Amino acid sequence: MNLGQLSINRPILAMVLSIVLLIVGAIAYTTLPVAEYPEVVPPTVVVTAQYPGASAQTISDTVAAPIEQQINGVEDMLYLYSQATSNGQLTITVTFKLGTDLDKAQVLVQNRVAIAQPQLPEEVQRNGVVTRKNSPDILMVVFMLSPDDSLDQLYISNYALLQIRDQLLRLNGIGDIQIFGARDYSMRLWLDPDKIATLGMTASDVLAAIRAQNLQITGGQLASPPISDRAFQPNLTFTGRLRDVSQFEDIVVKAGEGGRTVRLRDVARIELGALDYSTNSFMLRKTAVAMLVTQRPGSNALATAKGISDTMAKLKASFPKGLDYNIGYNPTEFIAQSIHELIKTIYEAMLLVVIVVLVFLQGWRPA
Repeated sequence: MNLGQLSINRPILAMVLSIVLLIVGAIAYTTLPVAEYPEVVPPTVVVTAQYPGASAQTISDTVAAPIEQQINGVEDMLYLYSQATSNGQLTITVTFKLGTDLDKAQVLVQNRVAIAQPQLPEEVQRNGVVTRKNSPDILMVVFMLSPDDSLDQLYISNYALLQIRDQLLRLNGIGDIQIFGARDYSMRLWLDPDKIATLGMTASDVLAAIRAQNLQITGGQLASPPISDRAFQPNLTFTGRLRDVSQFEDIVVKAGEGGRTVRLRDVARIELGALDYSTNSFMLRKTAVAMLVTQRPGSNALATAKGISDTMAKLKASFPKGLDYNIGYNPTEFIAQSIHELIKTIYEAMLLVVIVVLVFLQGWRPA
């Protein structure tokens, strides 16, 4: 007995099977991953490092080469390529086979990078070598801006990094969030070469003095054991790392004869600024900060995008005056519209089938 005869001879069983299939399809609809396009781009892991003041050739020889030698041949890797720029930035992109678990790939690359780190220059090790996942699925781009220009890009960037990015990363389905046009707070020093040369110093001497006096240290305790005749054991606290421009200006870079000291303000101009000014983002002809949100593989794009929109609307209530956001890119709108048209087509097809059956079989039972 084929399926057609079974449906005609045993209509109740056929209806039960139809209902079961309908329920299974409804459950599958809510659990299947939804995206604009299928996964056709191989996943990648990006390794970044900074070597301030070094040329592209120096970075390639002293930083890129040791890391590439260790990463090459990592499990499921297809190929890798690196890019060194004249501003001291190194980017190594490792491409893996389609379907590779990005979390596993990141760990494998990180382990290889750790092996290469002892061979890197001290300055590179101090700045850190970052290994992160780079999903090709751009889910959304959220722009932070000040419509009335009352807030500068430095403030907007740090607010997005400290107050918004962490909140969005907690949402289910988000792989990573990259900030373009970032302006991380940094203490910038502009050295006067003539004054430094007059004092017989170099930029390295000034840098060494800053590192020696800008430390996070513990003070310990007074009257701690084995001293036992004290009623209290107070903890000692120190200033630790310097916090503002005036504290950096008071750093002693050289002690001369007769008790004369040379402070940092005597040989440099200090200001609180941004770590990097090389990238900029714009939205509605306004300077902005772009947060590029990538989707975690296998997640539901519609649910994730809705979570981002709801979270941003909730966070907007606590925004400082003059700050706003704009969702500049959201491909899930096309996905939602496509699903709406698909559901509409299914209902139309069901209606046409019922009409055709009624017209030709002249009865509701077969319909």
